[in-house]
Amino acid sequence: LVNSKTLFVFAFQTGHTTGPSLNNDKLYKFAYSAEVYVDRVKASLQKSAGYRLSSGVDVNLLWRNPENDDDQLIKITIRDVQVENVNERPAAKNIFKGKSTEKIIGKEYLEALQRPIVLELVRGKVKNFYSYENEPVFTQNIKRGLASLFQLQLHSGAAHEVDISGKCNTTYHVRQDQVTKVKALDTCEIEKQGFTSHNQILDVSTKATSATIYVLEDSFIKSIKAEENYVLLLNSRRKTGAKIVSKQRLELKSVQAGPGLIAGKQVASVIKTLDSSYVAVTLVAEPVKSECKKCPSLSEHWKSIREHMYPEKLSKAEAARSFLSFIQNIRKATKEEILQIVRSENKELLPQIVDAVTSAQTPESLEAILEFLDFKDASTSVLQERFLYACGFASHPSEMLLKSLTATFKGDIANEEIRETLVIVMGALIRKLCDREGCKLPAVVEAKRLILSRLEKAKKDDNVRMYLLALKNALLPEGIPLLLKYAESGEGPISNLAATALQRYDPSFLTKEVKETMNRIYHQNRKVHEKTVRTTAAAIILNSNPSYMEVKNILLSIGELSLEMNKYMISMIQDILHFEMPSSKTVRQVLKDMRVHNYDRFAKMGSSSAYSGYITRGPDVSSTYSLDILYSGSGILRRSNMNIHVFDRNAELHASQVVIEAQGLESIIAATPDEGEENLDSFAGMSAILFDVQLRPVTFFQGYGDLMSKMLSATGDPINVVKGLILLTDYSQEIQLQSGPRASTEFLGGLAIDISGGMEFSLWYRESKTNVKNRVAMFIAGNTEVDSFFVKTGMETTLEVETTLDFISTVQFSQYPFLVCMQMDRVESPFRRSVTKYESLPSGRRYTAKRGKAELLAGNEYPLHQENSNMCRKVFGAKSDSSSNWF
Repeated sequence: LVNSKTLFVFAFQTGHTTGPSLNNDKLYKFAYSAEVYVDRVKASLQKSAGYRLSSGVDVNLLWRNPENDDDQLIKITIRDVQVENVNERPAAKNIFKGKSTEKIIGKEYLEALQRPIVLELVRGKVKNFYSYENEPVFTQNIKRGLASLFQLQLHSGAAHEVDISGKCNTTYHVRQDQVTKVKALDTCEIEKQGFTSHNQILDVSTKATSATIYVLEDSFIKSIKAEENYVLLLNSRRKTGAKIVSKQRLELKSVQAGPGLIAGKQVASVIKTLDSSYVAVTLVAEPVKSECKKCPSLSEHWKSIREHMYPEKLSKAEAARSFLSFIQNIRKATKEEILQIVRSENKELLPQIVDAVTSAQTPESLEAILEFLDFKDASTSVLQERFLYACGFASHPSEMLLKSLTATFKGDIANEEIRETLVIVMGALIRKLCDREGCKLPAVVEAKRLILSRLEKAKKDDNVRMYLLALKNALLPEGIPLLLKYAESGEGPISNLAATALQRYDPSFLTKEVKETMNRIYHQNRKVHEKTVRTTAAAIILNSNPSYMEVKNILLSIGELSLEMNKYMISMIQDILHFEMPSSKTVRQVLKDMRVHNYDRFAKMGSSSAYSGYITRGPDVSSTYSLDILYSGSGILRRSNMNIHVFDRNAELHASQVVIEAQGLESIIAATPDEGEENLDSFAGMSAILFDVQLRPVTFFQGYGDLMSKMLSATGDPINVVKGLILLTDYSQEIQLQSGPRASTEFLGGLAIDISGGMEFSLWYRESKTNVKNRVAMFIAGNTEVDSFFVKTGMETTLEVETTLDFISTVQFSQYPFLVCMQMDRVESPFRRSVTKYESLPSGRRYTAKRGKAELLAGNEYPLHQENSNMCRKVFGAKSDSSSNWF
């Protein structure tokens, strides 16, 4: 007598079979179960939503190749199917209670599921999978999941295997009578559906693992335990996520006398003898999608959310929630259904509909919106602009979208501002497609050529500005020589725009030639430049790994500059040191030299400043703000620049930038302009970057006449910079589970945003004020679902927050040094989150468990430098004095 372990080793030594081996005339009876769990990432499985499908499985050998023991046909039959909760539930919460399996699955599907399948195993690998041609896809996939378990090799090592998950890299570890199979799910080649967000910070990260443990006896399977785990985490908030766990168990219960073998030399003839209806089908899962029978139509859904989409409600979380649900429905709609809504709605709601239709990013939604919009009609320019910005913020733009915009640009456009916005947005799409390795796509090549060639030939300043803004979004390495040309030899505003475009490039693109040009601009080696351009050139040098001499020359220039530029440069250097920026090490080395670092140089008066700080510092992402403000010697604002950046360990997102610029305003207070700025035209305007996309700048006034008329008719109302709905997080993936069902996971994050800014002058009080108000509401919804046709189980997660961030700068220029007070405040913000787990049957019977939490995030006044705090006390002290002495 020999024990089973000896038999197992013996099978290896004799080379009898290199895969599982069945005995003739035996019927192997197994118990099988497939379980699915869906829950939060760190939750225990005992409280998860899910279900269990259990059955008996009969396995017998049909045929063994007379010339090769390693080639065999086995028949597998599923019987006695049961469907139940995966966790114990009271009767009132059990959706399967009182329902037979036939009722749950359906008679036709149950019959299909219990029809046998045949596997051809060659050396333990499935060479052919035989089933019935017209089998429902979902029952076929459950059988594929079971069949894949029988694929096994009996020696350690790596293999490329095809099973239900696709063609995957698999590793086997063999120890006596136990085999562990680890499948690298991220290597599986299978038809994938879905998309991810453009920026990693706004995206979702996934981790997937699969392991199967086989226990063998007499070189055949005694038991199998397989487990597959998918974890999905929102990168911006890793506490928010979902997990899907799929488990399979197969356990041998008994071995009985079974049917004899079928005689034959060829597999094909054996299969034909068994059942002529059998066909060889792939073991890789087929995609399956269940139709929604009771879902509302697009127009019905629109009616239910319409009231939340009015302009005055756009800073509420409910607007962002409605926007996301509308996008989900538009993605399932036809072009005609979309056009029906767009053509029938009023002017107040149309811009929000255009935001949603464009953000849906399906071929049907693009065709519908392009058919609806008429760029030859100037009266609908508001809708055209909303469409273009939604294209710029597209989460996963297609080549088709860029191609359509290029064709539109070449056609007739009635409104010149729309023409400018169009080419700026084309720049943003070029960058997004290039980031996804689409730089060589024909539409991208054509759009790049158009922007670069037209910028080279442009004669009018307006055209130069338009293409520079497009390049500021596209960030093409081949555009750098053109930007250098315009930065150094262009006039003030053009030179400034080219320099700020270069500032957006990653420092790795800023070559020796770029740094030499920036040094020439800053030190005015070839011509006199405005201080806005010079300070941008200094920022580029200091942010791109500057040499010791470059830093030394910049520091030596301090003291020779105009008063306010001096003060600004000192603030910039101090900010680099206090915020530990990359160049701080070099700056500290230079400051050891007393010729550079002395009181005369660093004790200059002035009100300009630069300061950076943290808004949040978290384990997942952190966000910083920077405020820098540059004045002319007369006390009038030259430039204020507010930036918010969000970053994690691997990625960065320029969330927002609002720049207010003014020039040539000295005449209104009878002051003397700074050197080199004597002939500047009166101008004030605002430029914004939102989620890495440069928007078309807004002009407050242009020229002295325009300034005076606007001052006389001023209402003090802020000018709207951007208002609308933006799709930020857009993640959708289909996951094929190895037990057969298909899971889908979707995370959508929407932002309802309202940014406005204004600039006021009071000649009476000799005071100016700039105010930038950022009102935002954010809503994130995640839904992870396993759809098995006869039962759905999943989890919905929501997060919502509403907040307002104000940046106010007050200047009193009745004396010198003038008083400047900067304030950056965030109001008290409501924050709500909820998790809902559910199980449901097509009949409508549903179980849900919901948990939620609401809290109030305290308001905050963000600290700036101490000097600013001292100034604010003086400004508001002076104000209260003046009001009391009014009469």
